[in-house]
Formats: sequence, C-alpha cells, structure tokens
Amino acid sequence: MKILVSGSSGLIGTATVEALRSAGHTVCRLVRPPSARGKHKAGLVAPPATDVRWDPVSGEMDLSGAAGADAVVHLGGASIGEGRWNEARKQLLRSSRVEATRNLVSALGKLDRPPQVVISASAMGFYGDRGEEKLIEQSGPGRDFLALLTRDWDAEAARAAAIGARAVMLRFGLVLAARGGALRRMLLPFRLGLGGRLGSGKQWMSWLTVQEVVGIVRYALENPQVRGPINAVTPNPVRNSEFTKILGRVLHRPTLFPAPAAMLRLVLGEMAGALLLSSQRVLPGKLQGLRYHFLHPELESALRVVLGRTA
Repeated sequence: MKILVSGSSGLIGTATVEALRSAGHTVCRLVRPPSARGKHKAGLVAPPATDVRWDPVSGEMDLSGAAGADAVVHLGGASIGEGRWNEARKQLLRSSRVEATRNLVSALGKLDRPPQVVISASAMGFYGDRGEEKLIEQSGPGRDFLALLTRDWDAEAARAAAIGARAVMLRFGLVLAARGGALRRMLLPFRLGLGGRLGSGKQWMSWLTVQEVVGIVRYALENPQVRGPINAVTPNPVRNSEFTKILGRVLHRPTLFPAPAAMLRLVLGEMAGALLLSSQRVLPGKLQGLRYHFLHPELESALRVVLGRTA
C-alpha cells in the first residue's frame, strides 16, 4: 500500500514509519513545506522523494504527491505533556489536533481517488476522570478540557467517512517507551530511588507499549472491520500505586517518595489533574471482540521488554 503518515518524526510516528516500510509498504511522510524547503536550500539534506508537502494550518497539500494513496495514518499534534496549560498552550493543542485534522480530511477529499482508510491518533483523555468506571468505546466523553478536545478531534477524523474512507480513531492510553513519552520522564527519579505513587495512587492507568501501538496501527490498516473509535490500550489497566511498585521492581529501586496531589497541581496546574491524577479504567472492548492478539498484555513483562530488563 501507499500510506501517507503525518507526525512521522514523533515517538509513535518514527516507529510506525519504520515498521510499515519494513513490511514493504510505500510510506510518504506528510511534512510542512517550510522545514522541507529550508533544509534543501541550506544544502543540508535533500527532501526525500517520498515526502509530501502538507501545511496543517492552511490545509494546502501537494495533491500530485499524495495521489494514489491507499491509506493515511494521522499522528500529528503538539505534545500534551510539554508546557503548562495556559490559554495559548491550550489553543495550540486544539489547533494542532482539531483544526489540523479538519484540514487534512478536506485536503484528502480533493484527491481524484481519496484513500480507503484514514487512521487518526486520539487519546483516552476522551473519557475524563471516571473513577472506578470501566470504559469501553461506547462510553460517553468527560467534561474537562482534554475530554472536550478529544471529542472534537474524533469528530473531525470521523468526517473521513464523508469522502468514502474507513475512519478509525485510535484512543491511545499511556504509551510506554524508554526513549520518549511519559515513561522517559519517570525514569530518572525512579533510578535515583526517589520514585513513588502520584497523589493517592488509587487512580487507574491504561497503557500499552510503543510496539503495541505499531501493531494496532497495522491491524487497523489491514482489517476492514476495524472502524470508528478504538481503545488502543492493553486489557490490563493498573492503579498508579501498582504501576509504581512494578516499575520500582523492574528497576530494582525503592518507591518510597509519593508526590502529593496538591504539589503536582501547584507545579503543573490543570495538566496535573488531567494527565497524572485522573482515573481512566479504559478497556479495549473492540479489539478484544475482534480477537486482536496483544503483544505485551502484562505490565511487568512489558516494562522489562521496553527497558531491556530481562531479569
């Protein structure tokens, strides 16, 4: 297949592009025109022939380069965990997801033959803070900033159905990777023996490895029955206190230093509540119904694989 990928330089995008190319697909990265042209003019590197220019702000796309695409994997968006959530940051988070996805679908609709499937990143933040509730794809959205943002993000991705594409929205849980994401930020204090639960530690965490992300993306590309919102998490969510103990055990470090909720809110503001203290017991209802085979369903073995700790 010819597959267009946005957000190809990010943690998930890099792994996805590599895996799809290794599987024999033709992968075309959707890149912003200024970055591609700037490097070329400076003589640093010629933009690869497979790059397709796309401006997520204006929506302009090199339609000749995108022509013939069978699928799109849309992974773009400003990092949720970088920077305090002031009004400017919130607007960037929203525009880089909701507006960029709207512009992408509109651009794809201008192709003589639109792609057959559009897979868009989404997030379990859709559900908000839900305590002990078991959350499947049919569960409604929460009401905080991140939940409403993700609701609108999903709605724009779903518009791909109007251009004849199968629309898939992958609501990712906490992605575990040693070289990026939330786990990388946790590693230093844990390795120094300063790790501990966050707040009460009772909040549920739904997770998956970056390898699992790639597996789910490939499964969604190859199986036409995968459509609509998909909870991209493993079947075994854990409480934060359990996650803390398991990570400490894998790293052979104590976990005696809890981070009080009040301190987290003081330092991180609204982001602390949405990303660190909210409870989201999200389950992969659709993937289980389709009998998707999870690569790393248990947290301890998953962390050992991610961190290279076999014993």
